Amino acid sequence: MSQTSSTSMQRTAGNGSPGAIKLSAMGLTNQKLVVKESRRARRKATVNFLIDSGAVYSLVPSPTLKKLGVRPHRQVDFSLTDGRTIRRRVGDAYFELQGEGGASPVIFGEEGNKPVLGATTLESIGLILDPFKRRLIPMRMLLV
Repeated sequence: MSQTSSTSMQRTAGNGSPGAIKLSAMGLTNQKLVVKESRRARRKATVNFLIDSGAVYSLVPSPTLKKLGVRPHRQVDFSLTDGRTIRRRVGDAYFELQGEGGASPVIFGEEGNKPVLGATTLESIGLILDPFKRRLIPMRMLLV
């Protein structure tokens, strides 16, 4: 069974992809990011996320988002793996990793929900998860 552990991150060179962020962890992949209400906001929180590229949106505990001044602007229905549907509040937040950032939708997590970093947030920062080497790598940006 997999276990969650802390990760360290470092830019790789030589054998690694240029600019890749190497995540060293056993089990699930976690990463700390800064979360703010907007790019210019002064209030910020460092959140340890489980990286789940299969999740569309990221999830941050509601108390954290409220302290940052993030407000929900809609409710969205989400399907769970057990077939149930739940409704959660969704707003927008700004996420940063090593000085690079981007805004994306964020789910207001309820009690018992753990922070999750989803694909939309990864894309807004310009990163993708390499599932085999378990590292974040720069996304190839296409303009078509």
